[in-house]
Amino acid sequence: MSVELVAYGCFFLTMALTYAIMCLGLNVQWGQTGLFNVGVAGFVAIGAYVSALLTTPEAADRFGGFGLPIVVGWLGGALATALVSFLIGALTIRLRADYLAIATFGVAVAVQLCALNMVKVTGGPFGIGFIPRPFAGLADDPLLFGLANFAVVAAVVLVLYWALQRLVRSPWGRVLRAIREDETAARALGKNAVSFRLQAFAIGGGIMGLAGAVQAHFIGFIAPDNYLPRLTFQVWAMLIVGGSGSNLGAILGAVFVWGLWAASGGAISALFPPDQQARAAALQIVMIGVALCAVLLLRPRGILGEDRGMSRPLGRFSRRTNKEKSRAGNP
Repeated sequence: MSVELVAYGCFFLTMALTYAIMCLGLNVQWGQTGLFNVGVAGFVAIGAYVSALLTTPEAADRFGGFGLPIVVGWLGGALATALVSFLIGALTIRLRADYLAIATFGVAVAVQLCALNMVKVTGGPFGIGFIPRPFAGLADDPLLFGLANFAVVAAVVLVLYWALQRLVRSPWGRVLRAIREDETAARALGKNAVSFRLQAFAIGGGIMGLAGAVQAHFIGFIAPDNYLPRLTFQVWAMLIVGGSGSNLGAILGAVFVWGLWAASGGAISALFPPDQQARAAALQIVMIGVALCAVLLLRPRGILGEDRGMSRPLGRFSRRTNKEKSRAGNP
């Protein structure tokens, strides 16, 4: 196996894992709580731009350039996105289904327009370059550079997976699924549905912001065109293919769909001349949509669907309530 092939494999897996982080954040919102967020690209962009502004060198024509360590940028991007998500959620979390989807889509469009027009902060359409990359000293050795970056991003994914699994299996996670399945019943059991939904929305948004920060530092450059609605479509496709409600499914779906996206992109681009690459990009999205439909027909729950034993929390609450009634002598 050649060094170039291994280096490309590391690059491919690192990019796939950055999307896996986005899927984990969306899984907290949709898979666990049922919050229909179609503004993923906007939350990812916030994390990316905040981290870039905190860590890039000082620039005379742009605000920011604090030159802080990369880890500080990642944490700052995640916290800033979580805060923005909390504020947005406080205004929109009571909306249901399609109304929440419209609101979050509007947020994503607003963020993209701000990134495009706030030239003194975001660099405008030219974006922000010279973003520090982890292990930049190893850039002359593609193999070591790729392996080091893959190891760091994989460690971030593993830590997030472990933490989210603990949350999912905790009473907090069971309440989220109860609200998702039957909010009225959850309220009847004394659960503050709005508070729990807001918490899930903020945590999921913070994870998406972390993904944007990690991806920005891995690529070394960001621009508004990186955060178009196509990114939201990709992340949703990854989660649905992997299995909504399953953290491991979210990771596997990200790797699978990113692999399909990368392979189809090269193959389709070769079929079109350079002046018709826009058609190639549109056909690529169509192919992903067809693959998504096929997965939904063959595997409605995705590659790894949610554990049925964990998806019925209300049944446990109901059985517990019935036992309490029988002990009290009520019918």
